[in-house]
Amino acid sequence: MKDLVAKRYVKALIDGRDSSTINTISNKLNEISSAFADEKFNSIISSPEISSDSKVNLVNSLVDVIDGALSNFIKLLGEKRRLDLLPFIAKELNTQIAKMNNSYVGVVYTNQELSNDYVSSIEEQFSKKFDVKLSLSQSVCEYDGIKVDIDGLGIEISFSKDRLKSQLIDHILKAV
Repeated sequence: MKDLVAKRYVKALIDGRDSSTINTISNKLNEISSAFADEKFNSIISSPEISSDSKVNLVNSLVDVIDGALSNFIKLLGEKRRLDLLPFIAKELNTQIAKMNNSYVGVVYTNQELSNDYVSSIEEQFSKKFDVKLSLSQSVCEYDGIKVDIDGLGIEISFSKDRLKSQLIDHILKAV
């Protein structure tokens, strides 16, 4: 639900602004949204005992130089008691900037570390396939296979050993 509301705010932020202004706003919102990782900060923002003006001043103080448009935007969120949407708005704004620039970030999940050449090869192939600028990072985890997740494009491609085994068994059983 918060994602849907954030999309409307991002649409309003982007509308009528050039890309450099949008990037500046995005950088400042990313700075602000990093503060939401702190529990104390979240408790202050969600506290009904603290006035919305004090919350807005706190959020504005997180950024060194703040322009009038962003200040008014944060003030509006404070009045509507929606300051907790700032991390969602920052994330959605980053997604919209990626769409505008046609550049995306993805993650390769494997259970062992791959060579940089292999990851860049995957990156290059997907860039050609989807006609985008793609940057892949690697995450070593418990996934038994390989999975490429490109969040901004909504693409997830995976190859799992367990799934291959089960499909092979099913195919053999159907043949018998």
